[in-house]
Amino acid sequence: MKLTRTKFMKAREFVYANARLLDRRRFAYHFEQGSADSVLNALRSYQNDDGGFGSALEPDIRTPYSQPVAVECALAILDEIGAADPGILRGIRKYLKDTERDGGGFPRAKIDVNEYPHAPWWNTADDSHGSLNPTGRILGLLHKLKAEPLPGEEDAWFSRSTDFVWSRIPLADPSDYHDLIQCITFLEHVPNRRRAEAELRKVDEWLQVPGTIELDPDASGYVHTVLDWAPSPESYARKWISREDIGRHLDVLIERQQEDGGWDMNFSALSGGNEAEWRGLVTVDRLVTLKAYGRLE
Repeated sequence: MKLTRTKFMKAREFVYANARLLDRRRFAYHFEQGSADSVLNALRSYQNDDGGFGSALEPDIRTPYSQPVAVECALAILDEIGAADPGILRGIRKYLKDTERDGGGFPRAKIDVNEYPHAPWWNTADDSHGSLNPTGRILGLLHKLKAEPLPGEEDAWFSRSTDFVWSRIPLADPSDYHDLIQCITFLEHVPNRRRAEAELRKVDEWLQVPGTIELDPDASGYVHTVLDWAPSPESYARKWISREDIGRHLDVLIERQQEDGGWDMNFSALSGGNEAEWRGLVTVDRLVTLKAYGRLE
């Protein structure tokens, strides 16, 4: 089964009618020969003077102030479009250097997240310690983008935070999608390959535990199914998912396109505007996944 051209155009209409400028430009980049520069220009509007990112780049965190998870989102977009923009990355490194906690790492969220509307899972009582989530993926993406500090370039924070992630990987929750994605991204790209391969063997064991990767496309609630773990054929977890399960989930994904052309998320929205932002983002993501697996007419 493929998404028909008619239904693709319905999704296109939904994106242009509802999505943020950033996600409209992501759509144009992937499907209409839009430029990486146009995506970067939209992304820059979320970057603050401290080098970090805020202003609901992560739609469930509405504070204008910089948050580590918003930096993670920004790095993921740079990776998505293959654009290691020097200015954006220079600001990110400055922000991370200033945000590093004692003992290394960055907090899951800074406490000022509480001052603005946010999803309840972002309530933060203490931001004094580093967290595997999002430190692992931040560092992994910096390595992937070849944007880590050069030796001697005030890189002590980077080394401490790298040591922090190494120390936290054995303590990760092996059933938690967010923890494992942090581990995987870090371990795929950190230069110490011998140590990384040893840790990835443990991650492989976790991924093979029944229930870690949700195989039931009809599972309800906030679950992470096959295409969350493997949104493209190149995804690390893809090797632990059968071709049949991939195909079944792609079929269900196509069937779950809504009448308005978009896709829904599997969690509650803060507001109507927040829902539109999320659905626009998710719809672009779903289309990118269908393209990656050759499921567009």
